[in-house]
Amino acid sequence: MQELCNWAIHIDPLWGYVAVFLGSLIEGESVIFIAGFLAHQGCLSLPKIILISFVGTLLADQFLYHVGRHYGNHIIDQFPSFKPRAEKAFRLLKQYDSYFILIFRFIYGIRIISPVIIGSSGVEVKRFTILNIIAAIIWSVGSCVVAYFFAHLIMEELLLFPKIFLGIVIVGGGLIFLIYKWRTR
Repeated sequence: MQELCNWAIHIDPLWGYVAVFLGSLIEGESVIFIAGFLAHQGCLSLPKIILISFVGTLLADQFLYHVGRHYGNHIIDQFPSFKPRAEKAFRLLKQYDSYFILIFRFIYGIRIISPVIIGSSGVEVKRFTILNIIAAIIWSVGSCVVAYFFAHLIMEELLLFPKIFLGIVIVGGGLIFLIYKWRTR
């Protein structure tokens, strides 16, 4: 299994942790999934990827909230392609209030724009920060642990060869990313 670790993150696990941090700044479920798999294989530490993904998602959402608080309407007016997603996020915020702040990072397509909308809608800084910390804990612990145990299920129960599985995950993630980029054009 150590061979997989060396192959996957070029011997130094620091790069794996950097990838987890950068991936968690955006919609990083695919990065977290791979990190959970690598944690299961002993290449990365599960507690470290949970902590790093928590910090990354928390910082990104706090930053985007403050961008929305100060420039939200201007940004949305500046980029018309944001309008449909912004309207959906605003509608959900008005309808579900605090629950929306807790779950927006789990809703495909509006993950990045939601903190901007929340900030521009006048939600208090303290209230958003508290709810964002709770949501970041739920997301980071939940995503990392699910990825870890999914890897356990695949590796231990189905006995798939690790390199083949990792290759499928990387190629599949790349294809999903390309399809997503193609559809957004």
